[in-house]
Amino acid sequence: MNFQLDFIEDKVEFFEAGDLKTLEKKIANQIEVNKGILLGVHSVSHQVHVNEKGQTYFSAVVHFKKK
Repeated sequence: MNFQLDFIEDKVEFFEAGDLKTLEKKIANQIEVNKGILLGVHSVSHQVHVNEKGQTYFSAVVHFKKK
């Protein structure tokens, strides 16, 4: 019987929230989850969008890589 383990080497995840604190919390939670599968943060990109009503919208892309 052969076992073959394929490890995830790269993973890109997208996050969105209505406020910065919530966005940070979502990212921090996912960092902890990905530590369990031996992935660390490689890079983070984020944006803020303000709509016509003045409401802010935060988004981020986090690239995880194998440690």
